[in-house]
Amino acid sequence: MKKFHLLLLGFFVFSHLCFGQWTREKGNGYYKLSAWYLEADQHYTDTGAIEPNATRGQFNVNLYAEYGLTNRWNVVGYVPFFARTYQNDIFSRTTGELISEGESVNSIGDIDLGVAYGLIQKEKLAMSVTVLFGLPTGNDSGGSDGSYQNGDGEFNQMLRIAAGSPFTVANFPSYAKAYTGYNNRTQNFSDELRFGAELGMQFFNRLWVAGKLDVIQSLKNGSLSAQNNQGSIFANNVEFVGLGAEVAYYISPKLGVSANYGGALDGRIIYADPSFSLGVFLDIK
Repeated sequence: MKKFHLLLLGFFVFSHLCFGQWTREKGNGYYKLSAWYLEADQHYTDTGAIEPNATRGQFNVNLYAEYGLTNRWNVVGYVPFFARTYQNDIFSRTTGELISEGESVNSIGDIDLGVAYGLIQKEKLAMSVTVLFGLPTGNDSGGSDGSYQNGDGEFNQMLRIAAGSPFTVANFPSYAKAYTGYNNRTQNFSDELRFGAELGMQFFNRLWVAGKLDVIQSLKNGSLSAQNNQGSIFANNVEFVGLGAEVAYYISPKLGVSANYGGALDGRIIYADPSFSLGVFLDIK
């Protein structure tokens, strides 16, 4: 039975690591506590076809943070301090008998830490560069067959350049931003190119609605097989084109709640079902 990479990038990584082009001023910060969930019974194969799989899922509780060391230098971090991977019981479709019992593994997930620098910080244009380090703190070989993973077991370094601009549409404050990045991966994983864009609009001075596009393209320069004898969750040569939406509501000028939805329109070696997240954030300006 094949098990495939979970969308932590999202959008899955990028849904959580939405680094802003406008860097935080000194002493200001953004802190978000979220719960993220995905369960899937189908996946994209290495040819892009969709096939069924045993129902597997992942759940994590994570903290994302940005803090302004200076008006241009920020530190950023993503810590999934509780991560759970599970598989449901498998029953025979003809007799209804239990074929194999479900299983789960709980651990911390892979932590991402980095630093961002504001190259351009103007009223109508912002540009930043971010260096992100992915730490292999998650369990990459859990469960009875080693395929229950809350991390990929490799140390990666990603360089990301992003640009954004604010504008108004029918008197509604809006923004557009885009990014491109290169992810250098170790342990014989292939390196990746990453691209994305986001468009957002504010309503009633409290509600932000945003649409997101994220793309991961494998360079296929690694020697690690995309699958192993147990199957692979955090696999090599994962590719996808994903669309998502996020809604953020400010309860007060600093405190708010958010909801996020993301899914892959097309992919390789990745689940074909969507992910969801809910969070509460503190925006200190």
